Amino acid sequence: MIRITQLVHGKGTVSDALKYRKTPPHQVPSRLLAFAETRRPVIFWNITNKCNLACTHCYISAGLGVDISNELSLTEAKAFIADVAEMKVPLLLFTGGEPLMRQDFWELASYATEQGLKTAMSTNGTLITKEVAARIKAAGIEYVGISLDGAKEDTHDTMRNKPGCFKKVVQALKNCTEIGLKAGIRITITRANYRELDELLDLALELNVPRFCVYWLVPSGRGKEIYDIQLEPEETARIFELLYTRARDLGPDKMEILTVDAPHDGILLLNKLKEDGNPEYENALKLLQYMGDSCSAGDRVANVDPTGNVYPCQFAQLEEFKIGNIRERKFSELWNIPENTVLTEFREKTKLLKGKCGSCQYKELCGGGCRIRAYAEHGDIWAEDPLCPLNQEG
Repeated sequence: MIRITQLVHGKGTVSDALKYRKTPPHQVPSRLLAFAETRRPVIFWNITNKCNLACTHCYISAGLGVDISNELSLTEAKAFIADVAEMKVPLLLFTGGEPLMRQDFWELASYATEQGLKTAMSTNGTLITKEVAARIKAAGIEYVGISLDGAKEDTHDTMRNKPGCFKKVVQALKNCTEIGLKAGIRITITRANYRELDELLDLALELNVPRFCVYWLVPSGRGKEIYDIQLEPEETARIFELLYTRARDLGPDKMEILTVDAPHDGILLLNKLKEDGNPEYENALKLLQYMGDSCSAGDRVANVDPTGNVYPCQFAQLEEFKIGNIRERKFSELWNIPENTVLTEFREKTKLLKGKCGSCQYKELCGGGCRIRAYAEHGDIWAEDPLCPLNQEG
C-alpha cells in the first residue's frame, strides 16, 4: 500500500511511527497503521465466500451458489477474534464474498470491538441502506471500503455482473458519510475502466468521500479470467502520474489517495517528489526504508480465508502458499513459526528475486513488486513483476 497523499504532504514521519510502536492498536491513528509493528499483521479476513454479486475480478470467485458448509462456525470465528485481539494486531478487516451476507456478521463485528480490536470492512456496498450504515457504526467498525469500479453506471455494473449496482453504491457512500462513518472508494483498475479515473475522483469529491484507493488487478480467482484486460506497464505509470498530481493539488484535507498491489509505486512517488523539488522527499524515503519494503505480504499483512486457512496475503490463496489452518493451530502460533518455509521466504523475498526484479536497484525499497502477478505470468513466484514500469528496458 502506497499512501500517496500522506507521503506527498508529510502526514507521517518515522518518529511518529516509532512513537506509536508500543501503543495499543485501537489507539494508533489510521494514517500510521501501515507502519505497525512487524509480525503483528493487518489481517484481511474473508468471513464468507457467499456474495450477492459475481464480479468479474473477484479474487476468491465468490457468489450465491458457492459451498459455505465448511466455513468457520461462530464459535471458531470468535476464538480466532479472541486470539488476534490478545496478539494485538493493528487491524482486523472483514471482507468476503460480501461480509454482510454472513448471518452472524453483526455478532462477530461487535465481539471484535468488545475485544479491543480496531476493525474495518470491505464491501460491494449494495446492501448498505441508511439503517445498515448506522448499524455498522454502532458495531464499532471504523472504516468501510466500498467498491466502485467506474464513474459511469454501465462500466461498474458490467464489472459487477448485475444492473443497478452503481446507484446502490453511490447511495451507500452517501449513507455512510451522512452519519460520520468513514467510507472510501475502492476501484480495481483495468483497461475497461481506467479512462474514467479522473471523473471518478471528481465524483468522490462530490460525495465527500475522504479516501480513494486504487487496486491494480491481481490475476487470482476470477481475476485470472480477465487478465487480457490487464494494463500495460506504461499505462500504469501514466495513471500513477494522474494520481500523484491529484494528491498533490488536492492537499491532505480533501481526500487521501493511495494505491494497493503495486509496490513499485513507492519508487515512482520518490522520483516525482525529487523531480518536483518537494521537501518531503527525504521524509518519504525514510518512511519507505523504515517499512523495509512496500510489499507487506507475509509480514505486515496476512489473510485468513472462510475455512480458516492462513496465507501471506488475500491474493495468495493457493495450496503452495498456505501457512496453516486456525482450526489446527492458533493464528498467533502459526504466524510466528520460525521454520515455516512460506513465511520465511516471503519475509526474505528480496534475497530470492529473479530476473529484472532481482537485479533492480530499488528492490530493497519495493520488495520486488507483486509476487502473485509474477507467479501468474511466469509460473515462478520469484520472477519479475510484469506490471512494473521500472524494469521494462533492457
